[in-house]
Amino acid sequence: MVGTKPQAVDRPQPDWRRRMSNQVAYALLVYTGLQIFLTVGALEGRRSSLLPYVALVVLVVAIIPACRCTERRWQSLDEASSHDPALAAAFRRDCTGLWLLAIGLPIGLTALLKALAWAFGR
Repeated sequence: MVGTKPQAVDRPQPDWRRRMSNQVAYALLVYTGLQIFLTVGALEGRRSSLLPYVALVVLVVAIIPACRCTERRWQSLDEASSHDPALAAAFRRDCTGLWLLAIGLPIGLTALLKALAWAFGR
């Protein structure tokens, strides 16, 4: 069989609804982990305070609606649309935005807190 190509295997198309749901769950885990290790570390100072923990809860609660909005858009797809390969670019765009928010918000907030602490000579 020299010179023959292997036949293409028909693979099922991805279910965009399930994949986006997984992405949101993973992004929330990463966001919360970063929030705990970066932001709380930056907020804790010499004085013991509940402020870092209240800030952590508020920020986690604030990101959930944003993630839910993204996920809801994909969950509203019907069965035929949920496997449409034409939605791959939209899926990548939404995933990129989701991950930029999940990683960028804790890092940006930590940088802001450290800059404020430096500016006010803490």
